[in-house]
Amino acid sequence: MEGRQKTAPTKESCEHQAKCLKRIQAILDGGATDEEKEYFKQHIEICQPCIDMYNLEKCIKEALQGKVEKKCCPDKIAAAIQAEINK
Repeated sequence: MEGRQKTAPTKESCEHQAKCLKRIQAILDGGATDEEKEYFKQHIEICQPCIDMYNLEKCIKEALQGKVEKKCCPDKIAAAIQAEINK
């Protein structure tokens, strides 16, 4: 976005909303490719629904992170899960 002038979003609806939601979730989870990040960076400049969806998803993720307590999984349970996966 460097060197470009920011413009107000112009799209009032997004024809790729499901794909954009998956891309937003991948970005927020840190699993997006550089290509996905670049596409979204350009897309979000013109698409108000995706800006709103990004902000909502980000708020939900932050709220959940504050509420979830991390606990270690007992070795016995981890071994049972791993055994099921390897079947």
